[in-house]
Amino acid sequence: MRFIFVDNILELTPGRHVKAVKFVSPDEDFFRDHFPGFPVVPGVLLTEMMAQAAGKCLDAEDRRRGRSMLAKISEACFRDWMRPGETAIIFGEVRKSRPTFATVGCHIEVNDRKLCSAELFFSFVPNEKFAAGYRDEVLERYLEGNPMTAADNPGQTPLNDNQGAEITQRMESFDRARP
Repeated sequence: MRFIFVDNILELTPGRHVKAVKFVSPDEDFFRDHFPGFPVVPGVLLTEMMAQAAGKCLDAEDRRRGRSMLAKISEACFRDWMRPGETAIIFGEVRKSRPTFATVGCHIEVNDRKLCSAELFFSFVPNEKFAAGYRDEVLERYLEGNPMTAADNPGQTPLNDNQGAEITQRMESFDRARP
């Protein structure tokens, strides 16, 4: 099992807001134990969906400060259940973004029902701490199809055609190297 809880980014303004999606297959292993006869997505995984979506929004803002890492769940509230086969729409609004930390308010909706919400606190881990060649496939796929302009994010250099081609080449070589 891969620990990726965002399938696609639907909307993104780096450092401001994100809207993403995650389909939860009825075949997920955790449904066998959570709970027999009443399968629901664990709250910790709903929180992880929100954290991953918010992290992508922060990482797109300024890559030089490192990768976002969930450091604290300041508040979380669960209002309803997410069942097997449902699709989560994940929303994140950046409340504060500084060079060393950020806060993001998030929530998840399923079929126009607000399931949960959270206030999340992030720190940033230097890029060199991660494995060489580590990349965020979901974020890169979104940015390739929606290149940033300087107006989108004045603090981040937009992708030019050569950088887009470089990302594609890196993605292809990564896919070939994957077992």
